[in-house]
Amino acid sequence: MDSKDLRKDFLFFFEKKGHKIVPSSSLIPTDPSVLFTTAGMQQFKPYYLGEKSPYGERVASCQKCFRTSDIDEVGDKDHLTFLEMLGNFSFGDYFKTEAIKLAYEFLFKKLRMPLGSAVFTVFAGDKDKDVPEDKESIEIWKRLGIPENKIKKYGKEDNFWGPTGEQGPCGPNTEIHIQGTEVWNLVFNEYYQDRDKKLTPLEQKGVDTGMGLERLAMVVQNKPSVFETDLFEPILREIPDSNVKTQRIIADHIKGAVFLISEGILPSNIERGSILRKIIRGASDAGRILRLSENFLIPLAQKVMEIYKETYPDLKSKETDILTVIQNEEEDYRKSEVARERIAQKLITKSQEGGSITGAVAYDIFSTTRIGIDRIKELAGEQGIKLTDPERFFSREREFRGISRAGAEKKFGGGGKFSPELHTATHLLHAALRKILGEHVKQMGSDITSERLRFDFSHPQKMTGEEIKKVEDLVNQKIEEDLEIKKEKMSYEKAVKTGALAFFKEKYPRIVTVYSADDFSKEICGGPHVKRTSELGKFKIIKEESCGAGTRRIRAILT
Repeated sequence: MDSKDLRKDFLFFFEKKGHKIVPSSSLIPTDPSVLFTTAGMQQFKPYYLGEKSPYGERVASCQKCFRTSDIDEVGDKDHLTFLEMLGNFSFGDYFKTEAIKLAYEFLFKKLRMPLGSAVFTVFAGDKDKDVPEDKESIEIWKRLGIPENKIKKYGKEDNFWGPTGEQGPCGPNTEIHIQGTEVWNLVFNEYYQDRDKKLTPLEQKGVDTGMGLERLAMVVQNKPSVFETDLFEPILREIPDSNVKTQRIIADHIKGAVFLISEGILPSNIERGSILRKIIRGASDAGRILRLSENFLIPLAQKVMEIYKETYPDLKSKETDILTVIQNEEEDYRKSEVARERIAQKLITKSQEGGSITGAVAYDIFSTTRIGIDRIKELAGEQGIKLTDPERFFSREREFRGISRAGAEKKFGGGGKFSPELHTATHLLHAALRKILGEHVKQMGSDITSERLRFDFSHPQKMTGEEIKKVEDLVNQKIEEDLEIKKEKMSYEKAVKTGALAFFKEKYPRIVTVYSADDFSKEICGGPHVKRTSELGKFKIIKEESCGAGTRRIRAILT
């Protein structure tokens, strides 16, 4: 059974059971506390809290989802960024008994899944929160003929779900695992959790279930991973299979990119745009490992649209825009490779001790430049420097794999051990532009995540060669003056009154951090920064170009 049939059969089954079929909502949620839609229940959240549902009390959907929490897990058998979530929902109608019976009937009667290989988990209770064990679900499963040794009890980390965002409905859940894979999660919304994590019982109980289409297809099609299903196989056929994990990262990331761009999201250094940029560049880095040609992502994106053209026809209508965004971002990133390798060489030289660098240092260089360990080893070898204990590189990678850096990237574009130099250089550049071109210059955006500095600013015309040289010379003059970078915390109002510049259209908390370089530069920023300007080395502008009406872009590096 292919994925199209699975999707249709699920929705038809629940329609016959009295559910209204509701189309997928946007990947951009109405809830401002989350970046993306991560679950099917998000568009129905108000109806669990008493608001009347325009669809009735029972609905079902196939929801597009994007999960940033799984980015660093992509490459195993079943973790993805973009996925489709099949779900049925009840707003004060049926509860545990019917929800469990419906799931049992669909999986083991309709799809004839192997009941012998299934395991069922339930909530064991939480004494700290005064939430009891879910004995009712245990009894329901037993009445359906599930032996007690197949029913496992787990705590809050595994069997209590929600809320989506900072607050909302939540409750214990029961999960269905088949052949070792979690296939379906049935959540029983009995509580409301506020911003302080306090639980209060809901007046209206509800059911919220979620079953990943990709995982269901994996089990039904008897495949070892989601990447062998018909939802990925046409993409993977186009990618050399010498490195399975790398191949899977490319397939996942290009699919996620296609769907994010279809929602109108563009690559940037903040919020949703930063996530899109991260996955496009992640796919580009993976392609470089496999030595794929330039613009290799374009035919893969077309494969994605081919797979989903019937289910999401808007992808085809937006094909030109989607492909243009991917091509521009990939080409922009590829062009920076020479500059990134130059920085990697500089860091190798700076970090070597006794003619060698450690695997831990190599990981720091990778974090900054996105240059892989094999290439770092080659660059080191060109300087007669050896790479020792490479296993430490991979242990550091595993150590940080589970840490989400989305929040840091959202505000500052991320960055590794060496990025303070680039942050400080951005401030000096901003100040120099205002002094040479005029105070109409305002920052419109920047990207300082790794290999180079990219700075967008308001200016009505192309800079002359003389202006570019004056700006570059002024920045280098301030570097040579060895100015102290002073850090102060103060209210946003005070910072602005004292002349601190703020990011264009940025939102700030009540207390902000201000970085200043003598009386030359003063900006609100989250950092990190160097202690003195002399730590920057030589500042070099490598390109000045247009990036929109009334907006110019400078690309620069430190040498």
